[in-house]
Amino acid sequence: MIGGFVVVRASKEAKTAEVWRAEAEAQKARADRLQDDLAEIKERLKRIEAENARLIGLLTALDPRQITPHTRTPEGS
Repeated sequence: MIGGFVVVRASKEAKTAEVWRAEAEAQKARADRLQDDLAEIKERLKRIEAENARLIGLLTALDPRQITPHTRTPEGS
């Protein structure tokens, strides 16, 4: 009787460990995707800022008196 209980309990614990392992792998995959997305967003931001600087340069060359400097705040606005 006790031997059967031990086998059932061990089987349940093994299944629980398998579920937790699968969950950990899923969370790791999600974190990796988010990291990749963040890197892509940062790269896009760099390109946008470079393009904005180029456009400001063009506008300044056309009529520098019409351009009001715009600086970025730490919040990104």
